[in-house]
Amino acid sequence: MPRFYLTAPLAPQTSLDLPDNIIRHIHVLRLNTGDAITLFNGDGKEYLAQISEVGKRHASCRITQEITAHRESPLNIQLIQAISSGERMDFTLQKSVELGVSRIQPIISERCVVRLSGERADKRVQRWQDIVIAACEQSGRNFVPEVLPIMSLKDYLAQMPRDESHLLMSLNRATTLRDISPAPQKLHLMIGPEGGWTTAEEQSAFDAGFQAITLGQRVLRTETASLAAIAAMQTLWGDFV
Repeated sequence: MPRFYLTAPLAPQTSLDLPDNIIRHIHVLRLNTGDAITLFNGDGKEYLAQISEVGKRHASCRITQEITAHRESPLNIQLIQAISSGERMDFTLQKSVELGVSRIQPIISERCVVRLSGERADKRVQRWQDIVIAACEQSGRNFVPEVLPIMSLKDYLAQMPRDESHLLMSLNRATTLRDISPAPQKLHLMIGPEGGWTTAEEQSAFDAGFQAITLGQRVLRTETASLAAIAAMQTLWGDFV
């Protein structure tokens, strides 16, 4: 059944006009009056609805049922991702949401190829948030992870919470995930840029409280590292069985 995200309040036995972006999807999918759809707005629930009207520029539906569907992992992962270039960042965000991350903090480090600030940064964050929403539509998640405003690595390290688990992908001073004890239920995973961390950046992260982890002796691309680490963490501590 097609799933659509919208920001409006949702409740059973109510009717609503659908926004333009959903209308476009309805036309692409060739949905008609009487077809069933699922709506969600990030409150943790999903709402079954039936299309009541479809026009060229207008569509409406009636919500028939509210469902509490728990699809969130018990492992709360905030991904701190150094910005990568081209489609790599889009791919990383999309797949990390499918794998269950709860929040995303884009950061700029010394070797980041992409440099964003001001209005360009705001527009890019909104684009990433749209990618996250689409990933939630596809994967069945009813909570929408937030993409936080871009910040520098230095600023992130200065304001990060000190009483939680912080893991850094690195081959230096690294341990394996199986050696981490006790098993965390909330953690911050930081992944470096395409060019890797500088020695000074790694030392700053260690000084701030990060622990280095490795998935083996092979050097992984930035988009591979984040997704492989999240999948491994969900297997060890989350809901992958």
